Order: sequence, then C-alpha cells, then structure tokens
Amino acid sequence: MTQTGLNWQSKLVLLIVLPFAAAYVVLQSPWWAAQAPAVAIWTLGLSAIIALATWKLRAATAGAAFTGAAITASLMFSTANFPYEPLHTALTPVLAVAVLAYAATRAGRERKEALGIAEQRHGRTASQVAANLGMAALACSGPAQSLLVNSHWLARAAADPMLPLAVALAALAEAAADTVSSEMGQVLGGRPFLITTLRRVEPGRDGAISLAGTLAGAAAAAVVAGAGAWALRGGLPMFAAGCAGGLFGLFFDSLLGATLEERGWLNNDAVNFLSTASAAACALVLLALRQRFF
Repeated sequence: MTQTGLNWQSKLVLLIVLPFAAAYVVLQSPWWAAQAPAVAIWTLGLSAIIALATWKLRAATAGAAFTGAAITASLMFSTANFPYEPLHTALTPVLAVAVLAYAATRAGRERKEALGIAEQRHGRTASQVAANLGMAALACSGPAQSLLVNSHWLARAAADPMLPLAVALAALAEAAADTVSSEMGQVLGGRPFLITTLRRVEPGRDGAISLAGTLAGAAAAAVVAGAGAWALRGGLPMFAAGCAGGLFGLFFDSLLGATLEERGWLNNDAVNFLSTASAAACALVLLALRQRFF
C-alpha cells in the first residue's frame, strides 16, 4: 500500500491530538485568566507568536502552525508553576525542538533536493506536527496523570510530580532526535545502512541510519533534555530520562521504518507518533524502576 493510501493514519493522529489539545486550552484559559491572568496572557500570546513566526518562515503550513500553537499552549498550561516564568515551562524544550528542526531541515538543502528527499518548501503539515509533538501534550494531561496514580506498579513513581513532565520531555527529545538525525545524516552521513540488515542503502530509505546522523540525533536529544530539565527544574534524573527515552525512540523509529513502514503498513506520521510514544514509555519505565529500587 502506498503512503497516499495510508493517509487515514495521518488523519487519525491529528484527530487524537488536535481536539484534545484545543479543548484543553479552551478549558484552561478561563480558569487561568481568573486565577492568574499573567499565565493565560503569556501562554496564549507566546503560542500565537510562535505559530505566526513558523508560518511566515514557511516552516509550517497554516494548519500546522495552528496545531503547533494548540499543543504549545496545552503544554505551557500543563507545566505552569509559581512563581511564574514563561521560560520555566514546556515552552523552552518546545522552542528547542522547533529551532533544531528548522536548522537541520535547511542544512544542505541543495544536496537533499538533488537526491529528491528534501522537505516540501511550504513546511510541515498539521499531521506531522501532531505526530511529533502530540504525545508530549497527551503525557502531561490530567487523564494521563490519573492513569499513573491509579496504577499499582507505578503508584510510588506517580507520586513524584516530575514524572509526567519527564515523560513528556522524552517524547520531545525523540522528536528532535529523529528530525535532526534524518536531516543531518542525509547531509553528513554518506551512504547509510539499514538498521535491520546493516546493508548499505540509498539515502532517504525508511529505516536507514548513519553514524553521523545518529550522533547528531543524540546531540539533539541531549539539547532538548537539557533545556527541559532546566526549564522544568527537574535536575539530573529528568535530563537522564529525557536523553535515554529520546535515544530509545530514535532507534525504535528506525526499526519501525525498516519493517512496518517499508512494508506499507504504517506511514511516516504513524511511525513518528509511535516513536515518541516509545520514548515516553522508556522514560516512564526508567523513572518507575528508579523509584522502586533506588
């Protein structure tokens, strides 16, 4: 089945993420406006400015910019704390993801265009944004936190308020690692190899990895995890969980690409969404084990 025939998966990802993020923002805005107006003003204002900037830079379509604004606002509301400082919310790691993705996408664009693997000039679509950032918003949500608290195995870990933030950060770290690894690997990595067979393949093939691309992706994950740990005041445990989850998700993404995507069972948006979910799950398991045994 072609990628076009799998468009329903992109629509499904968007349907899972966008209504949730938009509804969360709509419900949270009046509450924050009444309780702490500065939180509502900064959140809605900065989200709108970032959306406008990404659209004007042609880094995203209008629909993608709106989707990104809803997700960013949702994450900022979820991570607001007092004394309130906008940079000490999920805004900082989201900005890190956006800047890294923008720079990596435009690096070596002429070579990518010659190979026929360059991103379209109108930028990312709404489903692509939802696939990369949506899991972080879902992980920080109230329902997700309730599931953690009600889980017997995770009950002790769920008592830590940093847990959902670290899980969301791992998803963001994977999103940055995947984009940077893919984009920079095509520029610097030479001819990559397939993760399942280690055979050399052409650049741009699903599941292809390179040493340069992997190192670039690892660096991107570390940058986002570091930015998030600083912004959310999570310290070394959050940084470590974010990095580990981001790296795990990076390799899981390549594995899905070389198997299910290559066979036409998943499209790229579904792969990206599942990969960010795997990163979040990895961070969750690591933090739960840390709480249980250390």
